[in-house]
Amino acid sequence: MYRVMPAVDRLPYALYRAEQVRELDRAAIEKFSIPGATLMQRAGRAAFDLLRRTWPDARDLTVVCGVGNNGGDGYVVARLALEAGLRVRVLQLGDPERLGGDALSMALAYSEAGGRTEVGGQLSRATEVIVDGVFGTGLQRDVTGAWARALQEINEHAAPVLALDVPSGLHSDTGQVLGSAIKAALSVSFIGLKQGMFTGEAAEHCGRIHFDALQVPAQLYRGQIAAARRIDWARLSGLLTPRRRSAHKGHFGHVLVVGGAPGFAGAARMAAEAAARTGAGLVSLATHPEHASCLCASCPELMCHGVADAEALGSLLRRATVVAIGPGLGRGDWGRRLLEQVLASDLPLVVDADALNLLIEDARSRAHWVLTPHPGEAARLLGWTPGDIQANRFAAVRALQERFGGVSVLKGSGTLVQGGAGRPVAVCSEGNPGMASGGMGDVLTGLIAGLIAQGLELEDAAALGVSLHGAAADRAARTGERGLLATDLFAELRPLLNPGQIRDAI
Repeated sequence: MYRVMPAVDRLPYALYRAEQVRELDRAAIEKFSIPGATLMQRAGRAAFDLLRRTWPDARDLTVVCGVGNNGGDGYVVARLALEAGLRVRVLQLGDPERLGGDALSMALAYSEAGGRTEVGGQLSRATEVIVDGVFGTGLQRDVTGAWARALQEINEHAAPVLALDVPSGLHSDTGQVLGSAIKAALSVSFIGLKQGMFTGEAAEHCGRIHFDALQVPAQLYRGQIAAARRIDWARLSGLLTPRRRSAHKGHFGHVLVVGGAPGFAGAARMAAEAAARTGAGLVSLATHPEHASCLCASCPELMCHGVADAEALGSLLRRATVVAIGPGLGRGDWGRRLLEQVLASDLPLVVDADALNLLIEDARSRAHWVLTPHPGEAARLLGWTPGDIQANRFAAVRALQERFGGVSVLKGSGTLVQGGAGRPVAVCSEGNPGMASGGMGDVLTGLIAGLIAQGLELEDAAALGVSLHGAAADRAARTGERGLLATDLFAELRPLLNPGQIRDAI
């Protein structure tokens, strides 16, 4: 007997490309002798049970089926709903003559149970839940014509949508919308989580994601190395070990933040405070003399230095453990000279904002730095367009790391972290739209720098910083996403960074 994958409430951390999941499916059938029809019936059962738990009062159901295996899953849901006494309509999109194999068997089983299928047809206003079984993970081209109109009609209906495996029209590898895509309230993914469901446009279309392994043997996964890994604070917070009772500030590093040209003091200030609140022992801020004194007054824990030219950075660099450069740096001569001085050091760096824009003029590779571009900055660094970046964020973050070395962090919905060559991309599944406000990236820069100062490896610090950033923002957004400020995250950092101590105190 094989140990089967258990049903769990938390999502797995391994993420796969569609071709890998198809290979897992094939191996389950050929190596472990699980008939394809059995897997399809399990998928339909898992989806139906999830539907009933989520919408227990729903009595009217519409299942929209395509002509592939995704449609077969839909026919299983429809049959089970019929047997449970629900009102069920199946709308078949595409030529029903194209149904074959297990999908055809499930359609015939639904018909034999007394179910009726309408080819095309309109959604009823009375339906309370719509099941999306139109396209599966194999979709590679844009949805157009009657197919696109059908997806649009589903999106315009008031009923919530349950998507089977992946919302129809969403590229399961990239998170890109292929012309038109379903906006689901809930998606149930089978056998392996698809990496594209966690970045790009996916959050707009997947809704809440549920996973079911369909009782396949645990050994099945030994033959596939995950293409990416999902990260969240619950998983990564264990990288922070308890502090020794005899610790002092010298044990936790010295962050030097370089930035804050005239008119942009706030960016550097937020990055510096974020580093301090992450637990760095000391934080210095090298900024323009015009506002050094006022920054010191606003946060006295920071050691603020007015730096008129690059030469003044020398003594500060000698005392630093890590440098974060870019927030509010500007693109003028002052910022350029400071960046050159920092790049001449051998310290680990976190590079953001204007420092990234200046790197475009003098691209170089370095092993000991973390680059943190948003899609626009990434496009300029690679010579791509922002659309190219968002069309395949996984390819973009790999290209950044290959060209510039070190660790690349591609910010945005589903922030990606790419370490060295051959490392799986890390995909953050935390965060919310409230983070679309000025200063959030500056805070992230400080968080990563503060973690590096405390001894974490660059890739670990980047992944942990991204997860901490998203988790803090999710906590801060509990009272609302709109109007969330970057500095609102500060109050949420200590409870996250010290969970054991909070419990002990209670």
